[in-house]
Amino acid sequence: MLADGTVYRGSAHGATCVATGEVCFNTSMTGYQEIVTDPSYAGQLVVMTYTQMGNVGANPADDEAAGAHLRGFIVKELFDAPSNWRSNESLPAFLARQGVPAISGIDTRALVRRIRDGGFQQGVLSTDPDWQDEDALRERAAAAPALDGRDLVSTVTCDAPYAWNEPEWEGVPGQLPRPQRPDPQLRLVAYDFGVKRNILRLLVDQGFDVTVVPATTSAEAVRALEPDAVFLSNGPGDPEAVAGVREHVGALSREYPMFGICLGHQILGLSLGGRTRKLKFGHHGGNQPGMDMASGKVAICAENHGYAVEADSLREAGEPVAITHVNLNDDTVEGIAHEERPLFSVQYHPEASPGPHDARYFFGRFREMALRHKAGERVSGAAIAGASATTDGGA
Repeated sequence: MLADGTVYRGSAHGATCVATGEVCFNTSMTGYQEIVTDPSYAGQLVVMTYTQMGNVGANPADDEAAGAHLRGFIVKELFDAPSNWRSNESLPAFLARQGVPAISGIDTRALVRRIRDGGFQQGVLSTDPDWQDEDALRERAAAAPALDGRDLVSTVTCDAPYAWNEPEWEGVPGQLPRPQRPDPQLRLVAYDFGVKRNILRLLVDQGFDVTVVPATTSAEAVRALEPDAVFLSNGPGDPEAVAGVREHVGALSREYPMFGICLGHQILGLSLGGRTRKLKFGHHGGNQPGMDMASGKVAICAENHGYAVEADSLREAGEPVAITHVNLNDDTVEGIAHEERPLFSVQYHPEASPGPHDARYFFGRFREMALRHKAGERVSGAAIAGASATTDGGA
């Protein structure tokens, strides 16, 4: 049930409960387990535009976090008999174990068009037989809090610092050669705003010794860890509602090389004096076109965000910040870089989990920037982020 009174009835799956949240749609054709376990979906009911979900089941290796964070899952067809050698359980069983309700058999095309044309709205998903009255559900949907002004990072960040040393999954043991981690190793502090595990894996593959810290970690505590660089992770909700973080990031950005992804990109923009705004229906899926302004190359990107950094606000702030990437669908800012300091960020997800892999080269650029800074070289994020993707394994 949407807040505007539109109702869709289908088959119940997963947990038996009532869940409210902001309804968004994702256009990815694969990677449903990574989407379900992505902390950036906290507070949202996710509609999948591709019709078939659950074909390959679920397995622990593909989880992007310790559990699911989205509020509910909405699909056209949900398979309960998966066929894949990596599968440990079916998707409906996985959702039930994670406490996530799901619905199938509805007209997802009509629902997606309603969100696309009218914009985000709140909704309620009930798989509880005692909660099927339309009037009661309509009232519950209308009363559900929106994401604006809510600090959802506090609901998904870690409780204490921890070390991460797991590399990217290498497939069947012995099938592919495992590349050696590059030397020298670099100490990295990664802020956890809702970090995805594959981001951490790719940072490890680039030779970083990764320490993950809670979102509330002060600049002083980060300095005490003596990092060579700082990473700002993805995460859910309104970036301007994450209290205190931009001040700590602003202080650290004057001392350390820094790379941000998604919410980390937005928080870096805020720390440099910018503003963010809510998008009409956001960017969620694996087919978003992001153009590198320096080279003109277009990467097909995985994205998941409902807010964007306002380009004009960065110019008004007076910091020498370049807009390095834009989304070709709506010209929103997809990447920024400082022209004097070693700082850059992208709005999309170069870790490609789920795919595509077009933008993975950013992890190599981050390592290069950190190495050059550690060697005493004066290097800017703009010089690194604007490098040609053809020279470092990019598309």
